[in-house]
Amino acid sequence: MATVIAADARPKARAGRTKVYMGLALMIAAIVFAGFSPSFYGTVVEGVSHPWIIHVHAAVYVGWLALLIAQASLAARGRIAAHRKVGNFGIAYGALVLVLGLIVAIAMPVINVHTGVWTMTRAETFLAVPLVDMVLFGSFFGAAIAYRSKPEIHKRLIVLAAVAIMFAAVGRAINAAGVFAEAATSSGRAVRLALWYSPLLVAMVHDLVTKRRIHPVYWIGVVAMAVASLRLSYSQTEHWRGIARTILAPFM
Repeated sequence: MATVIAADARPKARAGRTKVYMGLALMIAAIVFAGFSPSFYGTVVEGVSHPWIIHVHAAVYVGWLALLIAQASLAARGRIAAHRKVGNFGIAYGALVLVLGLIVAIAMPVINVHTGVWTMTRAETFLAVPLVDMVLFGSFFGAAIAYRSKPEIHKRLIVLAAVAIMFAAVGRAINAAGVFAEAATSSGRAVRLALWYSPLLVAMVHDLVTKRRIHPVYWIGVVAMAVASLRLSYSQTEHWRGIARTILAPFM
C-alpha cells in the first residue's frame, strides 16, 4: 500500500500514535481468514480444486493483508524511511488487487453458471457484491494515494480501503460460525454489517479517546459503507439484474 505516514521530525512520537493501526491490520486479517478458511483456504489444504484465477486472486489478497500488517508494523516501530519505500511498491500492489478483484467479480459468476453450480439469477444477484467492493476499495485507495503527503488523512483512508474488501469474508464468517442466521437473511445481514463495520468502529473510538473527536474521513467512510450496504437489497431487483445481464452477456 502507499505510505501510511510521511517522514516526521519525531518518528518515535508518531510511532506511538500508530500502534492502533497494527492492531487494526491484525483484526482485519483475522476476520478475513475466519471467513475464507472454511470455504477456500481450508479446501486448498485438503486438495479441493478451484479455478486458477481464484487461486491467483486469493494469493494476491493474502499478499495485501501481509503488506497491510508489514506497513503498520514499520510505522509503529518508527521505521518511516523503510515504510515509505515499501509504500511505493504498495501503490502498484493495490492496483493489482483492484484489477484482479474486477476480473474475479466477472469470472466467478460466469464459471459457476457454465458449470451448472449457479443459476443465471444467482449470478446476476451475486455480481453486485464484488463490483461495489471494488468501487469502494478503488475510491478509498485512490484517495489514500492522493493524500499520502498528509498522514492523518492517508492512514485512515488505508483503513477504509482494507475494510471495504472485507465484505465477502464477513458474510462467509457468519455462515461458517453456525450460531447466527445465514448472511442472506435479515438478521444475518444485521450481524454482517456490524462485523464489517467493527474495525472502523474501533478506529473511531480510538480517535474519540485520543483526540476527543472523530476524524471526518471516518464519517465519510461510514456514509459510503452505509450506501454500499444497500446493494444487498438492490441486487434482488429486476433493474439490477438487467444491468448485470448486460455486463455478463459477453462472457456467457
